[in-house]
Amino acid sequence: MSCLVRSKRNLEDFLVIEMEEKMDEKTIEKYKKAGDIAKKVHALAREIIKPNVKALDVAEKLENEIIKLGGFPAWPMNISINEIAAHWTPSMNDETVFKKGDVVKVDVGVHVDGFIADTARTIEVGDTKWNDLIKASEEAVRAAIDIAKPGIEVSKIGAVVEDTIKSKGFNPIANLTGHGLQEYENHTPPTIPNFDNKSNVKLEKGMAIAIEPFVTNGIGRVVDAFNSEIYMLENPKPVRNATARKILNIVMDKYKTLPFGKRWLAKEVSGFGLEIALRELVRNGSLHNFSVLKEESNGMVAQTEHTLLMLDEPIVTTL
Repeated sequence: MSCLVRSKRNLEDFLVIEMEEKMDEKTIEKYKKAGDIAKKVHALAREIIKPNVKALDVAEKLENEIIKLGGFPAWPMNISINEIAAHWTPSMNDETVFKKGDVVKVDVGVHVDGFIADTARTIEVGDTKWNDLIKASEEAVRAAIDIAKPGIEVSKIGAVVEDTIKSKGFNPIANLTGHGLQEYENHTPPTIPNFDNKSNVKLEKGMAIAIEPFVTNGIGRVVDAFNSEIYMLENPKPVRNATARKILNIVMDKYKTLPFGKRWLAKEVSGFGLEIALRELVRNGSLHNFSVLKEESNGMVAQTEHTLLMLDEPIVTTL
């Protein structure tokens, strides 16, 4: 799931979660299992995303497939279309259908006991007009994977991503980045830029990272478009509303510090009460409501993403 360049919340005082990665064999196996599930989910997405198919049906089928295969969604299925770059997931009553020529970013998150596979592919629905754009994102992530290893500066990864994309005649989206992954945390340091940001931060052995080039024929920047259906625990505070308290308990028990969807909560909380409670929880800072992100100049957007474990011999868990 994409990382927008902005400050991040602080949850150290909330959950007793060991955030320092321990890349022992058990941890590696959980990352690899999550990656294997994510690969199968992407294969299913390619089969079922077709013209006139509802995005909601696809999202729910893919999320259910994750559970069927022994994982859990690390966030609601992100299915961002055309100039929408990230953070769009259908609402519980959404009627959006795919049209021929749509460029669909399917950003899959799977976790096994909190250890995450974060991976995205781009599918053009029933056409090949944007094949070069999609290939640019695929080639950029491959070029990044080829040089990613402990000790390399993240700016060098950004440089190879930028050079690959620009050589194809497109622009990287500069204010969307890759990121680190930790147990029940989908956005942690280091930031993995999609251009040469001159950073001297280096990848370290034991890190799990997601590299995700976003490619556009636009100016290469995203802006907030509208509020999404995706939320995340930020800094839980006491609330008087009983429904809001129920939501916080559900989130802390089921989702912890990972993003979740309004339509997930709707299965346990009534619609009208849910809306009021979510507004209150966002207003008091307990929850963060993600914005849907669109390319500023309405350019078309493609995305490819893979998760890597920084070992002596790095492992790509999602490829």
